[in-house]
Amino acid sequence: MAKRPASSKSRAPEQTLEEVRYLKQLVDEQITIRIKLENNEEVEGVIEYYDHSFIRINRPDGPNLFIFKHDIKYFYEVED
Repeated sequence: MAKRPASSKSRAPEQTLEEVRYLKQLVDEQITIRIKLENNEEVEGVIEYYDHSFIRINRPDGPNLFIFKHDIKYFYEVED
């Protein structure tokens, strides 16, 4: 059986910290986002706090929410 030659490509890093950088920008600039949850419910607000497992959303039209990241399908910035 022939051996494969060693690859010169390095493995991609597990974390790039881009998520943290982007979330920090959203918090610092108070950018309104809309979040689509796994159950297709949508919420809108400004991120007040985040960590590795959840984010806290301040909403002007309802109570503030803690949302687990694994419950988020996607989110996007809302144009004012």
